[in-house]
Amino acid sequence: MHNHAHEPIAVPDNLNVVLLAGGVGGAKMADGLAQLLAPERLTVLVNTGDDFRHCGLMVCPDLDTVMYTLAGRANPETGWGRTGESWRTMEEVGRLGGPEWFKLGDLDLATHLTRTHLLAEGMSLTQATGQLLERLGIAARILPMSDQPAPTMIRCDEGLLPFQTWFVARGWQPAVREICLPEDVRASGQVLSALEGADLILIAPSNPFVSIEPILNVYPVREMITDLPKVVVAVSPIVAGQALKGPAAKMMGELGMAVSASAVAGYYGELIDGFVYDRRDDEVTTLLAPNTFRTDTVMQDRAGRRRLAAEILAYVVELINQ
Repeated sequence: MHNHAHEPIAVPDNLNVVLLAGGVGGAKMADGLAQLLAPERLTVLVNTGDDFRHCGLMVCPDLDTVMYTLAGRANPETGWGRTGESWRTMEEVGRLGGPEWFKLGDLDLATHLTRTHLLAEGMSLTQATGQLLERLGIAARILPMSDQPAPTMIRCDEGLLPFQTWFVARGWQPAVREICLPEDVRASGQVLSALEGADLILIAPSNPFVSIEPILNVYPVREMITDLPKVVVAVSPIVAGQALKGPAAKMMGELGMAVSASAVAGYYGELIDGFVYDRRDDEVTTLLAPNTFRTDTVMQDRAGRRRLAAEILAYVVELINQ
């Protein structure tokens, strides 16, 4: 294990990085990388398996979390939605007997209204996202994993539930028996060219089953990641035997896995060349991952995100130069 903490870290200016991301962990990692890399060197491929229509609007929770975080407008208390949010519209929806189980703030609604409008005008989700990024002043490339709908379904004792029904309406309580991903979902040309040009694929500390697996399930993402980049590195979402946020640890237990960083490394298996995990966790043996790096993976603030991203990039440069 190497400790880069005290050395000034030189980020190579020709490293093309593609980050696979979903949820808060993915958004924080994207922000750390965006602080260090030139915008044309970073592409964030975002899970859209959580996307759904609510009150007729197209809601893309992971895209929104990544966008709001990079724009410096994310709500740090909730981990989703916007800062300075108000809730008058949804309160009124509830009074009028509409569906209020999924809360959309007034500022957040503007995003969904605009996206739904752009899609109705014939834009692809990638194009609509591009316009939102431009207006939010975000230079990094953020791409939905596909322009086709690719809904994640959760099989539990209640039957097969749409992801948001399980996650929000049921508070991710029903035990997960299986995660069901759609067939025949294809990547956009933009995603293919980003993967083709990647030197490093970084798997964010996102939920492996419902944030990362849906991206890998998009054809031919998994195949390209296996074949193309110099190095593929995953960051563990498990810290000290727990998930920092969300249902990853609970799901691992329900799916019959140990709740540990080692289990995450084992889950990614042959796909990865390197694995980053937290110093509070038991040592991950190199049988599971060819190469590991142990550090403080908790990103408390923007400086913490930048620090972790810098440490990971330094570790990756070592891997590439081996």
